[in-house]
Amino acid sequence: MRDMNKNLEHMNDIQEAPLVQGNHTFGTITEKISSITETAPPKGWWIAFLFSLSLLGLLQVSILYLIYEGTGIWGLNNPVGWGWAIVNFVFWVGIGHAGTLISAVLFLFRQKWRTAINRFAEAMTIFAVICALIFPGIHIGRVWVAYYMFPIPNSMLMWPNFRSPLLWDVFAVGTYFTVSLLFWYVGLIPDFATLRDRAKGKVKKVVFGILSLGWRSSNRHWQNYEQAYLMLAGLSTPLVLSVHSIVSTDFAISLLPGWHTTIFPPYFVAGAIFSGFAMVITLAIPVRYIYGLESIITMGHLDKMAKIMLVTGSMVGYAYAMEFFIAWYSNNTYESFAFVSRAFGPYAWAYWIMISCNVIVPQLFWSKKLRGSLPVLFIASIFANIGMWFERFVITVTSLSRDYLPANWDYYSPTIWDATLFLGSFGLFFTLFLLFLRFLPIIAIAEVKGVMPEADPHHGEEH
Repeated sequence: MRDMNKNLEHMNDIQEAPLVQGNHTFGTITEKISSITETAPPKGWWIAFLFSLSLLGLLQVSILYLIYEGTGIWGLNNPVGWGWAIVNFVFWVGIGHAGTLISAVLFLFRQKWRTAINRFAEAMTIFAVICALIFPGIHIGRVWVAYYMFPIPNSMLMWPNFRSPLLWDVFAVGTYFTVSLLFWYVGLIPDFATLRDRAKGKVKKVVFGILSLGWRSSNRHWQNYEQAYLMLAGLSTPLVLSVHSIVSTDFAISLLPGWHTTIFPPYFVAGAIFSGFAMVITLAIPVRYIYGLESIITMGHLDKMAKIMLVTGSMVGYAYAMEFFIAWYSNNTYESFAFVSRAFGPYAWAYWIMISCNVIVPQLFWSKKLRGSLPVLFIASIFANIGMWFERFVITVTSLSRDYLPANWDYYSPTIWDATLFLGSFGLFFTLFLLFLRFLPIIAIAEVKGVMPEADPHHGEEH
């Protein structure tokens, strides 16, 4: 009995590191986060913003030339009708998954560590989906007749094919974007009210006053806010799984070797969460350094995200192995050839880059020391995103370039315009993200206060 009591006392002594470090109070938290939007941006912000604007200009030039010249400027050929446009679309949709996962799923599981990173993860979701939506719009070619896709039967005597999975994409991604935007905005309302009360200029007061919807921090307001936030979190959670499942169905319903498999939906979802968390780490490390947020976005937050990357990266590696097993076990000549060609054929270089970045690199995070190293975390997160882009490339291109008929085989080589569109999409993403850093609170002020010890009504009492 005595030993048991000692063990219990020892367990009580073991506590996780505080989510907010330093001698912060409610007032200092408000001042620290609000001052980011109220003061002039640092030099690093201006450098990054000018670079992003140049890439955004590159995107505009590429799209205008595409509309003028047509999709012939891309490297598409006879068997490979889906090139970088679809690869980039699936990549950006995947990036957008971490925001909803951090915000909605972790909120429902009452994981308090999400509070420091959920705001810019949600923003990242919205901006990534905007980047993704560009590519289906431009890869159809004649974008000036895009209105044909809308159901206007009275004037055009035609309806879209609602059984088409490409239309399911429209509904899934559109719903995901709308709910994510609402979820992000509802979470911002208390912070808009804080910025309204602190605003010096009349214009800022009016703008933040409109955005805060008359928030007065009353008990009734908080009650309605929590109900709305919980409802949107519950609505967003199935969308995390459904969106990428539907995107993967575009591939899985075909009869093409390498695509015709039921493993795609869970495999795509795991990969999306993996790449999404990698992008959050990529963004969080520079942001916490530039704005001095080390006491709010702590190493504990980065450690937990690294663990999630380890788990999802291992799941993705398992899915890669299962693909080869299914191809062998099916005893289908075409399926077996597709995967052998994928690993040892003309695109073997892309396949092994994918394996190295998505499976081998995350295994570094078994080490607590490496999880606590900022350079290792930052470089590993970049490699993870590179690997996920190559995964989309390998899935799309290798299956199309070698189908059933050897006479149709051809090697796909992208052109300079494929590359400029892809780089330009990063320009759009980072421009939107940097504007968000400049004008909106990048950390949820009210939620961070809620996880501080001072928020406990019994704080300071002796038991």
